[in-house]
Amino acid sequence: MQLKDINSFNESYRLQHLKALDYLKVSRNITDDQLLDIVQQLKTFQVAIPSWALGTGGTRFGRFSGAGEPGDLQQKIQDVGILHQLNRSSGAISLHIPWDTLSEDEIQTIREEAAQYEILFDAVNSNTFQDQEGQSLSYKFGSLCHVDKAVRNQAIAHMKEVIDQGQLVGSKSLTVWLSDGASFPGQLDFKEALQRVEESLREVYDYLPEDWQMFIEYKPYEPNFYSTVISDWGTSYLLAESLGPKAKTLVDLGHHLPNTNIEQIVATLIYKNKLAGFHFNDSKYGDDDLTVGALKPYQLFLIFCELVKGMKDNPSLSLAWMIDASHNIKDPLEDILQSVEAIMLAYAQALMVDYKALKETQLANDVTYAQEILQDAYRTDVRPVVAEARIQEGGAYDPLQYYRQYQLREQLIEKRGLYVKASGL
Repeated sequence: MQLKDINSFNESYRLQHLKALDYLKVSRNITDDQLLDIVQQLKTFQVAIPSWALGTGGTRFGRFSGAGEPGDLQQKIQDVGILHQLNRSSGAISLHIPWDTLSEDEIQTIREEAAQYEILFDAVNSNTFQDQEGQSLSYKFGSLCHVDKAVRNQAIAHMKEVIDQGQLVGSKSLTVWLSDGASFPGQLDFKEALQRVEESLREVYDYLPEDWQMFIEYKPYEPNFYSTVISDWGTSYLLAESLGPKAKTLVDLGHHLPNTNIEQIVATLIYKNKLAGFHFNDSKYGDDDLTVGALKPYQLFLIFCELVKGMKDNPSLSLAWMIDASHNIKDPLEDILQSVEAIMLAYAQALMVDYKALKETQLANDVTYAQEILQDAYRTDVRPVVAEARIQEGGAYDPLQYYRQYQLREQLIEKRGLYVKASGL
């Protein structure tokens, strides 16, 4: 779907936008050059959209399907195309195999569809947390940690297939999240389970093309509730360090126990050059997969402060950014628009921090003013500068308002129907 009238839509907000932008410059004492620098950094920031988040999500208790959902990968790319046209910050899609497995006959069509919307292919994701139809061996008791070598070999073969699929579309990285673990004490031997995972990942790592990376995700619990083999960032880091320079740790914001200091984890991984990137979401209790920034926007800001410092110290630092959320009761595209906006706002706020002054307060042990510097930037209304970056790239001043005003969901329903279920959900 090619969107129309974005320029005329923006024109109706032009005076309001320019007034807000001028106020931001005056209130923050920002020069035109400084504003331009912030805008340029925002314009180059892209957040990948997961293919599985384009349909309505659910819980173990049920799923309430939405209307006009994408029924295949081509329609998923079209939905990402809508998002990217609106916010100009959603220029990649992340595929999940086997949900998005492509035949050789489909590859060219899919790549052309993506190119039409300026969409790249981000990391490809493996799936050994479900048994697939026709699968010969079950992952009920684990995949790469399984006591049966045949099961481990099946999981390894799947991950190699995922890499092959990724190469066909131009991806450069494999994300591995394992649900492997135990729900009861005594179910598995902790050391041996970790050893089997490490040995299995080594086979996958050795299969990676030279210019690929492996992102190792971690999670403390769920679906297993006593232990998970890769339960925390330390275990992921241990495995990544053991495998080699192409393996790094992926941070999913929801994959932490309550009140974990995620920003410190981020700083540590940057220091050790082992941060792969992020899966953005928000949570109250666990892996809730809620809209980014809905509950903990200040934590998100503090994480971006560490990222901004890390990127300043190492301009060659290349990270992967992706949303990983489940839109159970919202329109998925509206939810994603809100999430991307929250990410861009947190990034812009972090760019507003006076890091030189912050360093001076740290060296002087001036705790009070250190807090003031951070919260002054956080309390700044940066929506005008985020909107400016979006407008300069051809996006909508207010993506969500455009989406509703032009009834984009209603148009999708008219094309696809009310009862289409997105694959993989």
